[in-house]
Amino acid sequence: MGSILIWATKAAKEPMLYHLYDLQHALLTPARIAAEMTRTALQNPWNPMSRTQMARTIAAGAEVFERVTRRFGEPDWALPTTTIDGKQVDVAEETVVEKPFCKLIHFSRAIKRKDPRVLVVAPMSGHYATLLRGTVEAMLPHHDVYVTDWTDARQVPLAEGRFNLDDFITYLREFMSLLGPQTHLIAVCQPAVPVLAAVSLMAAEDDPNQPLTMTLMGGPIDTRISKTAVNKLAEERPLSWFEKTVVDTVPAYYPGGFRKVYPGFLQLSGFMSMNLDRHVGAHMKFYQHLIQGDGESADFHRKFYNEYNAVMDITGEFYLQTIDTVFQRHLLPRGQMKWRDPLTDKLVDVKPSAIQHTALFTIEGELDDISSRGQTTAAHDLCYNLSQHKQFHLFQLKTGHYGIFNGSRWRKEIMPQIRNFMRQFDPGCDPVPAKDLAITPDIAPARFNRDTHGVAAVRRWLKERDAAPKKRETEDA
Repeated sequence: MGSILIWATKAAKEPMLYHLYDLQHALLTPARIAAEMTRTALQNPWNPMSRTQMARTIAAGAEVFERVTRRFGEPDWALPTTTIDGKQVDVAEETVVEKPFCKLIHFSRAIKRKDPRVLVVAPMSGHYATLLRGTVEAMLPHHDVYVTDWTDARQVPLAEGRFNLDDFITYLREFMSLLGPQTHLIAVCQPAVPVLAAVSLMAAEDDPNQPLTMTLMGGPIDTRISKTAVNKLAEERPLSWFEKTVVDTVPAYYPGGFRKVYPGFLQLSGFMSMNLDRHVGAHMKFYQHLIQGDGESADFHRKFYNEYNAVMDITGEFYLQTIDTVFQRHLLPRGQMKWRDPLTDKLVDVKPSAIQHTALFTIEGELDDISSRGQTTAAHDLCYNLSQHKQFHLFQLKTGHYGIFNGSRWRKEIMPQIRNFMRQFDPGCDPVPAKDLAITPDIAPARFNRDTHGVAAVRRWLKERDAAPKKRETEDA
């Protein structure tokens, strides 16, 4: 009896969000099944009512309800082919390495070409690596692509041990050693910090497997430069608040039972709340498209939200260490970041100033509300011993966070610059076919210029941007 009381007291002090979320999902299951049955019946072409306004309205409402109460599983990559030199080429998805918290996936093309070998480091920030499907798809024709496919933490048994930021860096070093020195890195958002740290450690050790280039896209290298709502929240709350409020225990009926995680459903709630009006509006339009019979627009909505709503848990220790290291104490830009060597258990200084071999390309979006302007550019100031001819920067106008690695601007304006950048430092590669260049012309990236791209220039830009609304208010008055 005493042990039961102790357990109950402990449970009362800990968040039970995971259990409540699962309970809510279970309670809604009958209603969700009923909604799906209603939609199926009313959209059946053999049903004479299916073409009536009333049937389309009810079916639309049923589908919206079913989708907003559904759990979306890990999506497929769905990249069976690519097009090279006007010809369709088969693509096979191969698992090169499988570790407890990550699989290294290779998209093997059925063609003999010597293209730059690229390791795309997907973010461990809630969504599955398939969020980068558009990134990979655009690179496949002219690159040999590998991707880090992170595992949902609730599926990893507790016996596999912890996984924190140090382990993330260790994984990257192991993958780079496996792929060899002729490798190019792309870090999308969150992994910009561990990628820069991993390359710094390899440079300090004069590791022969240092990558040829690294491209950092919309990453929080130094969040002090231009703060977003995400950055401000991380700074305003103590680390203990995050541990008590958003870190929960995986229920026992999952493979990763009793593991401390930052649940995917909480992360999705955070994503949605940042642009709630836009998401509500998108679902209202989806409802209207279903009623109007606009199948193309409805399918676009389904594809986007099937991916966007598919979220995974991340380990509590990784989440808390990232908050502390990157967003609260800013250890990397302050020169105080350390990595724990798993072999010796000793702390090793992370010094980006040691980088001299690996070329650097930073990319930022003008409308990025997650990693705003200047945060990624700060990497150039940290890599101050890197030759100027190895430093490049792109400030993409009219582009938000997701737009720098997905969508039309990514395909037509950003990817061609990355393609050019990598080939500058990997001259033995096969040329891009003329037919492909006619569709997506090559674009040479701009060299990093401290006067126009540096931190001081960014701060001037931010000051002018913030002063513009006040100036308009004064003129209107």
